[in-house]
Amino acid sequence: MKIDLTETNSSQINASLVKARRAIGSPAIGMVLTLVIVTDEGNHYDALKAASDASREHPSRILVVIKRPGRSQRDRTAARLDAEVRVGGETGTGETVLLRLHGELANHAHSVVLPLLLPDAPVVVWWPDDAPEHPAEDLLGQLAQRRITDAAATEEPVATLALRARTYSPGDTDLAWTRITPWRSVLAAALDQRHSTITSAVVEGESFNASNELLALWLCHRLGVPVEREMSESPGVTAVRLETADGPICLDRADGPMAELAMPGQPDRHVALHRRDTSELIAEELRRLDPDEMYADTVRFGETRKGRKVVEAGAEAPPADAGDGTTGSARPGDGTTGTTRGAERPAGARKSGATARKAKAS
Repeated sequence: MKIDLTETNSSQINASLVKARRAIGSPAIGMVLTLVIVTDEGNHYDALKAASDASREHPSRILVVIKRPGRSQRDRTAARLDAEVRVGGETGTGETVLLRLHGELANHAHSVVLPLLLPDAPVVVWWPDDAPEHPAEDLLGQLAQRRITDAAATEEPVATLALRARTYSPGDTDLAWTRITPWRSVLAAALDQRHSTITSAVVEGESFNASNELLALWLCHRLGVPVEREMSESPGVTAVRLETADGPICLDRADGPMAELAMPGQPDRHVALHRRDTSELIAEELRRLDPDEMYADTVRFGETRKGRKVVEAGAEAPPADAGDGTTGSARPGDGTTGTTRGAERPAGARKSGATARKAKAS
């Protein structure tokens, strides 16, 4: 059921929600949270579709805040709220309310959203594109237990990670971090099977990609070894290689949904590592509403090491740092893709994913 409201208010929207539920024969609907999406007119369709798909796993009230401040002086000084209430049908078991805030009201979105929050239910705010510099200090962000941003949607994804590190508050997370969950899971499982000293690591992927930077930072932080970044033309992360005393461990996703895992003394195996769409990423983030401490440690790790020299992949390696045994640092926000280069590869080490594929093609 769909109800259009023009020049309305929060009280009328709540009344329309009750009316719509009764009309479809469901006066009470079990919803577990309120998801607030802050976006614009041009991007709200894709964000709403992803949230609606995720709501099949997490029934929720979805509030889409679309700010339309206006172009003329007259439009900017006016204030009007238009709403579209959707219950049932494509919304599944949840509810959806599109809120179009015109004029001055666009600067007071929190006052419109607050009366529409589900009572005694967690609140999650998601900025699919333009997020505030400090999400926790944003008036909408203050209403939420979790705040989701996406560094990949910005013009400078790597620099945005540095901003996220400086402004982090418990409850913040980023979809660039969510995208590497399968990579971290497979690599962690591989290391559980192979107890060997790791000497260095290589992360291969797209240049200026926030997920690549976070994966390199995570490896450098957790393993305490130098991490080299290599560029590839394929989108996202394409390969990770861990150099060990027994030989290299390589996780290579050349293309498609399958990756190849090679480990010393074991046959190569294929693992599912498809590129997930936004609805799957949002569904994962909604599974846990407590602070993501690992994300916090990783994104802050690069910022706390910014006094060290950052070396681009392929440059001459600097002398080893006696302080922590690493060379250089992997940190976001310096425009070099935040990479470190470690010691020379041991003899017989496996080539990186891109190099191996070129050799095979030739």
